[in-house]
Amino acid sequence: MKIIVTGGAGFIGSNFVQYMVNTYPEDEIINLDLLTYAGNLENLKPVEDKANYRFIRGDIADREFIFSLFEQEKPDMVVNFAAESHVDRSITDPEIFVRTNVMGTTTLLDACNKFGIKRMHQVSTDEVYGDLPLDRPDLFFTETTPLHTSSPYSSAKASADLFVLAYHRTYGLPVTVSRCSNNYGPYHFPEKLIPLIISRALADEELPVYGTGENVRDWLHVSDHCKAIDLIIRNGREGEVYNIGGHNERTNLEVVKTILRALDKPESLIRFVKDRPGHDRRYAIDPTKLETELGWKPQYNFDTGIQQTIQWYLDNQEWWKNILSGEYSRYFDKMYGNRL
Repeated sequence: MKIIVTGGAGFIGSNFVQYMVNTYPEDEIINLDLLTYAGNLENLKPVEDKANYRFIRGDIADREFIFSLFEQEKPDMVVNFAAESHVDRSITDPEIFVRTNVMGTTTLLDACNKFGIKRMHQVSTDEVYGDLPLDRPDLFFTETTPLHTSSPYSSAKASADLFVLAYHRTYGLPVTVSRCSNNYGPYHFPEKLIPLIISRALADEELPVYGTGENVRDWLHVSDHCKAIDLIIRNGREGEVYNIGGHNERTNLEVVKTILRALDKPESLIRFVKDRPGHDRRYAIDPTKLETELGWKPQYNFDTGIQQTIQWYLDNQEWWKNILSGEYSRYFDKMYGNRL
């Protein structure tokens, strides 16, 4: 089977590519990524020389390019991770989120429809549901929770989801959608909360925390997410949405303090900063459908997963220091410049 993974040089996408390349050596995995600021080919070093892996640089919103690629490669499946995903960036520049997350997705859908794809899977987010009140721990997002977006980012992702499901109903395109809670683990881009806190704490720098740090997130280890997507694309029912959650709710402040304790750093590094506009209060996913239909269970709880993640960042400081210095952006030219 030939699978195109879009956005495969990003955090979750690169973890998924590594998982698929190593788990299914008989399958051909094509990593399609534009290598914008969060795309990093250093994430793929462990598999870049594997016989069943290839990297192609390209834009999912470039219709001529995508149709030419599909005609040439004739993929069996597409797993779409490609997206602008940082909420703060979406607040300052919403247009690029519409282009990539909406127009890019519809371009992929049109190509999948024309070339007879066996499965198109859309990787989405729990942020499309909006948020839950902090004083109702009994409430969770299910697949039937109404969409109620709070940011340009989540609005663009929700729109993409609706297009994916509409193509199933209108054209009979075999699609699935997954909506995950907050991921963490190896190769997480350093502007995100957990790697940001780790890198700044190691340098004894101030740690910015929005508001009072009471916002709650349900944390999912990226390897558990990858295994869930693998189950969905192979065994999930066409036209269905599957929620993926880790049963690991923590306030942002609890996460920061957990990292500080693990690194033996003082809480005096914490600095509360002005809250983000429209900041969602609580995310919490009910993954019962995924567990009962496909037999998925997360292998990590937050306590074990965060320790593994912190250790990975301690063991791979060159990786995130290259990102902070901008050196990672030159990796493509170093690896592929003489091959073009």
